[in-house]
This record gives sequence, structure tokens and C-alpha cells, in this order.
Amino acid sequence: MSQQRMLPQSKETFLQSYNKRLKDDIKSVMDNFREIIKAAKIEEETQVSRATQGEQDNCEMYVRAANIVRAGESLMKLVSDLKQFLILNDFPSINEAINNGNQQLRSLQEECDKKLIALRDEISIDLYVLEEEYYSSGYSLCDTNNLSLCEAYWRQEPTTSSPGLAMPLVAALHGADLMEQA
Repeated sequence: MSQQRMLPQSKETFLQSYNKRLKDDIKSVMDNFREIIKAAKIEEETQVSRATQGEQDNCEMYVRAANIVRAGESLMKLVSDLKQFLILNDFPSINEAINNGNQQLRSLQEECDKKLIALRDEISIDLYVLEEEYYSSGYSLCDTNNLSLCEAYWRQEPTTSSPGLAMPLVAALHGADLMEQA
């Protein structure tokens, strides 16, 4: 009851309406079922004939059974309405689900960032080692100008034996010639 007091007026009105529908439908089922049971009893003394009374009771049972079915369908509709009301108006649980999803995604992002930073650091160390090895080897394409590998690669002078070739291809050919001479 304290939760209902905290709800806005429109929500409280909806809940009261649902509660009334629930009580009315259950009462209808119970009353109709009780009347079917009463109609099933055979009365000894009546003013009408047994055949007429049987037909009247049969018709009344069909009507009462139809009323029970109608009340049952109304209860099913009420359940559907309650589910819809809960889904549309349960903002705290919706917000909690959104916050949980955001928190999981943030933790995944932090984990990925840490892995990327670690990978970057490893690649940087490996690249440094490879550049040092390359510059200290006899196959280096650059002078002792302390150029980075990329700068040395692109500043290399094209040879006259391969006019028109792209610079990387010339460097590759030149490197292959050096490998053959060694």
C-alpha cells in the first residue's frame, strides 16, 4: 500500500481499475459456478414438468458456462494489461538494466584499452629492437644519419638501372642484389 501512495495519480488509478476488474471477474466465475452446481440438483417437487425443468436448467448452465468463459477471457486480458503496464511503467528496473549494460560495456572497454596499450608497448619494443638490428647490419639502406627506417627507405636514391620503378620496388631490388653479393 505504501508503494501505491508513492505512485502518480494516473498509475494509482490504473492499479485501482485493475484491482476492481480482478475482483469482479473472480466474483463472476464463482457466482456462475455456484449457480451451475445449484442447477445440477434435482428438485423433487416443482410446478413444471421434469422435461421442461431439465431444458431450462440445461439452457441456464450453457449461459452460466458462457459467463465463466467470458470472465476467464477477461482475466487473461487483465493479465496482459498488467504485463503491459509493468513494462511501460517500471522505470526503476528499466534504468537499472540500462545501467548494468552500460557498466558491463565500460568494463569491456577498459579491458580492451588495457590490452591495446599492452600490445602497443610490445610492438614498440619489438620495433625498436628490429630497427636497432637493422641499422647495425650490413644491409641497412641508410647512412649513419640516424634516420628512422621509413625515412631511410623513402630517401634512398633510385638506381639508373631501373628507371620508372616505384621507390619501394627499387629498394627491394637493391636489397636483393646486396643479398646475392653476400
